[in-house]
Amino acid sequence: MRVFNCDHCGHLVFFDSVRCLHCGSTLAFLPDQLTMGALAPAPQRGAQFWQRRGCGEHVAADAPFYRMCRNHTDYDACNFAIPAEDNADLCPSCRQTRRLPDLSQPANLGRWKQIEAAKRQLFYTLARLGLEPAPGQSGPVFEFLAEWPGSPQVLTGHHAGTITLNVAEADDAERAQRRVALGEPYRTLLGHLRHESGHFYWDRLVRDGGGLVAFRTTFGDERADYAAALANHYARYGAHGDWQSQHVSSYATAHPWEDWAETWAHYLHLVDLLETAASYQTRVTVPHPQAAQQHQITDPFADPRPSFDDMVGQWVPLTLMLNSLNRSLGQSDAYPFALSGGALRKLRFVHDLVRAVGTRRPPG
Repeated sequence: MRVFNCDHCGHLVFFDSVRCLHCGSTLAFLPDQLTMGALAPAPQRGAQFWQRRGCGEHVAADAPFYRMCRNHTDYDACNFAIPAEDNADLCPSCRQTRRLPDLSQPANLGRWKQIEAAKRQLFYTLARLGLEPAPGQSGPVFEFLAEWPGSPQVLTGHHAGTITLNVAEADDAERAQRRVALGEPYRTLLGHLRHESGHFYWDRLVRDGGGLVAFRTTFGDERADYAAALANHYARYGAHGDWQSQHVSSYATAHPWEDWAETWAHYLHLVDLLETAASYQTRVTVPHPQAAQQHQITDPFADPRPSFDDMVGQWVPLTLMLNSLNRSLGQSDAYPFALSGGALRKLRFVHDLVRAVGTRRPPG
């Protein structure tokens, strides 16, 4: 995701910023504009209203009015603002969450805040792709649930438009334990949400969008017994053969639905990281004794938008540099994957489908 500048003083600010450290302006993300805005109180409109400041000393009379999301006001858990004419008290991201754990428990409150932060990042990327709000409705429904003694196990997953996440995934130690137990090289809150959103958009874009024939040619027949496929996957844990030649991850071999969701998540990884690097005007030089190769990272949302081949050509050296930087700090690889020709073919399928839908539906 890109970095932003305070539209009052020009100082660098970030997607999750709530105050400009240079000029002190209150900041909020404006989902109707897909940008950060510096806001000033607007008592002439009402106690809860704000107005976009702009770069002058005085707020323009015609500057748009906003209200803060109720989760910002009540819990300090959101930095999205709502246009004044929108009667909802929750922002477009927060209103998608329908069930919460018991927030009177401090641990649950902290976990929920982390999950909502990851969900807002997902919302941003989907909106930039022209997919949020989702075709035909406002987007997926989210349920963030906690286990308690005697209660059923909470499984992270997607069913009929609802994405469920066990809030324990917000605990670093718990998530790391599960990552090791399942043999996963990568496990993050944002990764979970991206993966599960893939199941949601498979329903909307592939099943309901007339893409089943092309999907089956690329990923396989999703009509295969899903429960049996998952049971077989975990039964042969650690013995998945040469999955790298056709899949982005070992888990993607379990079933065509999981192959799609893993590929979808990787595509969102690719788009988000390229946008971040492009906003810093990153140029990557891959050392070579005869002829070093230089790659200028291009914003994937630039006009005209780069081709899939150009994006992949920039992605590979960028992730090499990213992993090298992580190792310099004694950390594991941030992107512990190597994309094969078979995996890239599936990523291209996702790219082409998203581009086709996004060009018909303007972002935001």
